[in-house]
Amino acid sequence: MKLAEIAERLGCRLDGDANIEITGVAGIEEAQAGHLTFLSNPRYRPAMRTTRASAIIIAADAADVPLAALRSANPYLDFARAIELFYTPPRYAPGVHPTAVISPGAQIGPDAHIGPFCFVDDGVVIGRNAVLHSSVSIYRGARIGDAFFAHSHAVVREFCQIGHRVILQNGVVVGCDGFGFAKQSDGRWYKMQQSGPVIIEDDVEVQAGTTIDRATVGATRIRRGAKLDNQVQIGHASEIGENTLVCAQTGTAGSSVVGNNCIFAGQVGLAGHQVIGDGVVLTARTAVHGDVPAGVTWSGSPGFDNKQWLKATAIFQRLPELQKTVRELKAEVERLREK
Repeated sequence: MKLAEIAERLGCRLDGDANIEITGVAGIEEAQAGHLTFLSNPRYRPAMRTTRASAIIIAADAADVPLAALRSANPYLDFARAIELFYTPPRYAPGVHPTAVISPGAQIGPDAHIGPFCFVDDGVVIGRNAVLHSSVSIYRGARIGDAFFAHSHAVVREFCQIGHRVILQNGVVVGCDGFGFAKQSDGRWYKMQQSGPVIIEDDVEVQAGTTIDRATVGATRIRRGAKLDNQVQIGHASEIGENTLVCAQTGTAGSSVVGNNCIFAGQVGLAGHQVIGDGVVLTARTAVHGDVPAGVTWSGSPGFDNKQWLKATAIFQRLPELQKTVRELKAEVERLREK
């Protein structure tokens, strides 16, 4: 594909030879001749001098670009769109595999693909153009919208509700029992019925191995456009806001409420019944034990303001030196007192 055609399809301004033939896309350090790459993180700018790529997607105002460039208002987004010009994911023909088990009481919309060893229980409703890849289980009474895609071994439990264009990656469990137990007088734990479903709104993606607990009462809700990474745990009756990004191995305890447009980096932990405001960023391994106001960036355990945390960690590295200085000062004070 000519670079000029890619520029036109992406809506980018072209600087350089329009007739360069592009055969694929690659990261800036791995790219070879014929590849289109991108630069959005300044950390990788030195690699622009050594890359073997034939062209690069770069910011509209970037200077000193040593190769043909597509100038973009959002290089990372346009690179994501460029990938789609060279890679077409597998398509799944409508039909039901003979090993699939579908209840006569289930309603499956037109053009669905139901793969090997899938199970769809009684009272399930699934919209049009669904793909259940293989060994997918949909429990009784679940209601699912159009263009649903469930990869192998995904599970949607009883009475959960899923909107349109939702993707569940391998091994996702939606609506497993919340961790609810009441202590009895004899010390044993009494299991509480988890009666509330999980509700997932439109355009949500949940990645591999993630679990979303159903609620004891009420519902657990994942709002429109949220993205949950691998091995995330969403506790019962929690809420994740619109377009919030939750990275790998993050856990929210029960009844956590997370606002819209938040970003949680890897291994973030929320104690139960916390309220996280809109636009909050929690950096990796931040542990939150109280409410967080909107628009802040926090780090650390316990979490607090990121700038203060950076200063604190810089001091932490100097603690042995500071301790030595304090000991020397203490000894000097004691010497002066003895005089």
